[in-house]
Amino acid sequence: MAEMDAGIFAALSRVEVVTVADAADLDARLRAATRPFIVRGLVADWPLVRAGRRSAQAARDYLLALRRDIPFTVSIGTPDSDGRLFYDAGMALNFATVQSRLPDIFAQIAAQEEGTATSRPVYIGAVDMKTPFCGLQDANALDLGDRTPIASIWIGTRSRIAAHNDVPDNLACVAVGRRRFTLFPPDQFANLYLGPIDHTPAGRAISMVDFHRPDFAAHPRFCTALGHGLVAELEAGDALHIPALWWHHVEGLDAFNVLVNYWWRETPRWLGQPQDALNHAILSVRDLPAGQKAYWRAMFDHYVFENGPDTVGHIPEQARSILSPLTAEAAGRLRAFLLRALGR
Repeated sequence: MAEMDAGIFAALSRVEVVTVADAADLDARLRAATRPFIVRGLVADWPLVRAGRRSAQAARDYLLALRRDIPFTVSIGTPDSDGRLFYDAGMALNFATVQSRLPDIFAQIAAQEEGTATSRPVYIGAVDMKTPFCGLQDANALDLGDRTPIASIWIGTRSRIAAHNDVPDNLACVAVGRRRFTLFPPDQFANLYLGPIDHTPAGRAISMVDFHRPDFAAHPRFCTALGHGLVAELEAGDALHIPALWWHHVEGLDAFNVLVNYWWRETPRWLGQPQDALNHAILSVRDLPAGQKAYWRAMFDHYVFENGPDTVGHIPEQARSILSPLTAEAAGRLRAFLLRALGR
């Protein structure tokens, strides 16, 4: 895999490395964090990490011993993709998604390592740890206090995943191999030149910039993004906290890589997804005449973004309905109302 242009990326700041005394200390740092940070060796004692340090095959044998006999969804890229799971020249995805058993997937990866098969990216992404494995999450656990995170495992060969962001907070733990993350604050989205928001490799809009060969003529504002960028280089056992909405470009640097990540939101689970609101606004607001768009911009500010005392102060408290702070019950009623409206 080609390396990033050292003249460009060597100037990026490094993500802060911190030490944590115990689970309570980690919890406090996660709650206070507004920027990414690294904890070296946080999960160094995991059995999966220890297996991977022996060899890639030992890590695969460990995972195979715990697997359930169910198919995995795996992405298979093309030999000429340089590990980049992205779009082709016609904006179709440059990889195929198939169902396969884990022994067959691992056999294909081993054949690539041995040079008996054509090298191409093989990538299993965001698999819930409990569904296809028996006891894997319990044996490789991390105390995250009172959070109830989604624990996912990512398995693959050398790969490049375009910069994207996630709504939840994320603690990414490198279990096997090495990873490089290149990160940008949430407000840099316009300088990353995002692609389509409905036709994406994995559900989130991605940067169209090739981080290994950036085209500054086509993407001049990427220079501004680089001025805010951070780099994190992680070994097996290290963990990286990615705060909600931070953009991150992810590279698997070895022939075999495994990542375990934990996602959680500090907001109630019954709240809606902001991306759904954006999609609906594109459907109903974006293409209105300028004067009407200005009106709805003011309405969004009034009811959503500012939402000050004057918004509802004149309405009796018991009659404010969804203008009151949302509860799980009120959110359910609003969701049902929206589903009926969208179904018309």
